[in-house]
Amino acid sequence: MNTDTDTKTDTGSGTAPVRFDTKIAVLLREDLETWQRLNVTAFLVSGLGSERPEVIGEPYADADGTPYLPMFRQPVLVFEGTKETLAAAHGRALSRSLPLAVFTSGLFATGNDRDNRAAVRAVGRERLDLVGIAVHGPRNAVDKVLKGARMHP
Repeated sequence: MNTDTDTKTDTGSGTAPVRFDTKIAVLLREDLETWQRLNVTAFLVSGLGSERPEVIGEPYADADGTPYLPMFRQPVLVFEGTKETLAAAHGRALSRSLPLAVFTSGLFATGNDRDNRAAVRAVGRERLDLVGIAVHGPRNAVDKVLKGARMHP
């Protein structure tokens, strides 16, 4: 995806807000502890940048020239919902072939990437105990995926 066609900007003063044609969203199960919400969100969004490099902006630097890593070039919206809302959103994202990251409850018991992947692989799609998903795609498609979810407080 070309990042030039993914945004709409004001060509005048350059001070108009940028509106993105795509959306990055995380949906968390509402019964997670605070530390779990933060951990799940961090893990989920890490998958999007590797699969969709166009969501990553340019590197940062401060006034002294100290370099910093690039970050997403657009906001990440965080939502919450019930276990059923999460399962429905998962199915809708798959049916729309949107890039999707998943975090299951079993991942809280593992301590490394290999075991994380094995824990997901051990369970069929319909039986995944999802605690979070991250999705990226056209705004309207992501909005449809998130139907029934509410913005995280």
